[in-house]
Amino acid sequence: MPLEPIVFVLEGFHTPPGFGSFLFFLAFFNYMVVLLGNGVVVCIICVDKNLHRPMFVMISHLAVCDLLGATAVLPRLMMHFLTGERRIAYIPAIAQAVSVHTYGLAAQTLLAAMAYDRYVAVCEPLRYHTIMTSARLHASCALAWFVAVLCIAVLFIMVKFDVFPGLSMFWSVSTGIFVIIAFSYFRILQASIKHGRDDSSVRSKAFQTCTSHLVVYVLYEIASVIIIVSQRFASVSQDLKKFFSILFIIVPPAVNPIIYGLVSKDNAAIWEVKDKKFLSASVS
Repeated sequence: MPLEPIVFVLEGFHTPPGFGSFLFFLAFFNYMVVLLGNGVVVCIICVDKNLHRPMFVMISHLAVCDLLGATAVLPRLMMHFLTGERRIAYIPAIAQAVSVHTYGLAAQTLLAAMAYDRYVAVCEPLRYHTIMTSARLHASCALAWFVAVLCIAVLFIMVKFDVFPGLSMFWSVSTGIFVIIAFSYFRILQASIKHGRDDSSVRSKAFQTCTSHLVVYVLYEIASVIIIVSQRFASVSQDLKKFFSILFIIVPPAVNPIIYGLVSKDNAAIWEVKDKKFLSASVS
C-alpha cells in the first residue's frame, strides 16, 4: 500500500471576508518592489565594469540574499491570501524553511564582510587595493555564504535528531557578527576623528561611505528585535505576531535598494548608471 504524502497545514493569517484580494495586492506590490529594486541593482552591477568594486560586489550579494528571502515567503503568502490555501507539501516546506533561515543568517554574515571592507577602506586607504584583492573579495563573499549554509545545515541535522540548539546558535553567530561590525566601526570612528582634525572632508567621506551599510544593519536588527519582543507578550494577537515574524522579509529587501542609492552618495552611482542607460535607450 503506497504511503500517504506528508502535507503540512499552515496556520496562515485570519483573513476577513472580502479582504483577501486587497491583502494579495499588498503582498504582490511588495514582491514586485523587491524584485525590481534588487534585480536592477544586481543587473547594473554585473553589466557595468566601473561598478566591479568590492563595495558594489558585496551589495549585489546582499541583493541576491534579499531576493532569496522574499521569494521563499511572498509567493506562498500571495497564494494564501488569494485562494485561502494553507496546505504545503513536505519538500516545499523544507525548501522554504532552509531558504528563510539561510536568508536571515547570510544577510548578517554578508553585512559583517561589508563592515570589514569599510574598515580597510577607511583605516588603510593606501593599502586598500593590496588588501582587498579580487581573490580576497570573492573569498570573503563565499565565506559569508558558506558560514550561513553550514550553520543552517547543522541546525536541520540536529533538529532531525531531536536536538534544538537553534536559539543558542543564532545568538552565538549574531553576537560574533555584532562584535565584528562594532569593532570595525569603532576603528572607523577613531580614524575619522584622528584624520578629520586636519581635513574635515575625510570625516565627511568616511561617514558617507559607511552610512548606508550601518542603516541596513540597524534595519535588520530592529526587525529581529521586534520579532523576539512580540513573542514575549501574550496580549499581542496571533496575526500580529505572524506579521512581525515576516517583517524582516517584507521591509529590508524592499528598502535596501533605496538605501544603497539615496543614503550614500557613492552608491548613487548605481542609479546614475541606470538613468544614463535608460536615456540612451530612449534617444536611440
